[in-house]
Amino acid sequence: MTDLSIIIPAFNEKKTILTIIDKINQLDIKKQLIVVDDYSNDGTRRILNENHNKVDLLLFHKKNLGKGAAIRTAQKYVTGKYTIIQDADLEYDPNDFQKILNCFKNNKIDVVYGSRVLGKKRYNLKNFISLSRVFFNHMLTVFSNLLNNQNLTDAHTCYKAFSSELFRKINLKENGFAFCPEVTTKISNLNIEILEVPISYNGRTYKDGKKISYIDGIQAIYALIKYKFFNK
Repeated sequence: MTDLSIIIPAFNEKKTILTIIDKINQLDIKKQLIVVDDYSNDGTRRILNENHNKVDLLLFHKKNLGKGAAIRTAQKYVTGKYTIIQDADLEYDPNDFQKILNCFKNNKIDVVYGSRVLGKKRYNLKNFISLSRVFFNHMLTVFSNLLNNQNLTDAHTCYKAFSSELFRKINLKENGFAFCPEVTTKISNLNIEILEVPISYNGRTYKDGKKISYIDGIQAIYALIKYKFFNK
C-alpha cells in the first residue's frame, strides 16, 4: 500500500498544473497522484493529456461541476493509507506532506489539517495577500468551531488529510468550495478529533487566478448549519 493518495481538483490552471505535479513527483514518499480536471477550457486539459504519464490516475469531468465534485469523483479511487487534498495552484507547498504524514504516524488519529495560521500572529499574515481574507477566514473558523465544538485555527485550509479508510466512508455531497465546511462538520458529527500542524502558504490574487469569493463564504455558513442540524 502507498503511504499517501493525493487528489488534485483542477479548473483552468494551465500556468501552474504541471509545476505542482512535478513538485509532488519530486517527493520521496510512496504516493498515488490523482488529478481531476473539472472541464477546464484554458488549455489545462491539453497539458494534462500530454503529461498523463506523470500521474497515476487522470479523470475528466464532462462539464464544470466544482471542487467538491472533483474530490468526490476521485474519492472511490484512493489506494493510499492516507488521503490529502492539494489545490492545483502553488499556494500550498507539497513539501509539507511529510510533516502531515508524521502527525498520522506519531498520533493515533484519523484527520490532520494543515493550518496556515497556527503559531503565527493573525495581524501579520502577509501571505494571505489582504487583511480582509485574514478576517473572513478567522470569522468562518470561529463560527465553524462554535457549531462543531472544535478548536481549529484554520477550518477552511485546503490541506485536509484523512485516513483513507475514513475518507472513503464520508458521504460527500457538496459540489463547490462548500466541501470544506461539509467535511469538517461531518467529522465533528462523528466525534472524530482533528489535529492541526502548521504549514507554509503563499496566497495569490484574483488576477493570478484566485477563484474563491465572498459568495463562497456565505455558502460555507449555509453548509455548516445544514450539515450540523438538518442533513447529517
